Amino acid sequence: MPISPQEFLRKYGFDKEEEEPDHSLRHNAMEHARHLKRPHAGTPHDWEEWERFKKEHPDQVEDDD
Repeated sequence: MPISPQEFLRKYGFDKEEEEPDHSLRHNAMEHARHLKRPHAGTPHDWEEWERFKKEHPDQVEDDD
């Protein structure tokens, strides 16, 4: 019966002790959402939304400076 790749790595000592950092699109999007900063580009509508969000939720926005 075949074994899974994870079992093979564990059996022969190739499994890593440390997990690699997550660089998935989902992870990056979540990090971006957690650390809101001023947009670098965008449409006028994007900037209007940014200014409105900044006024309504000042505690959730990182400083521009």
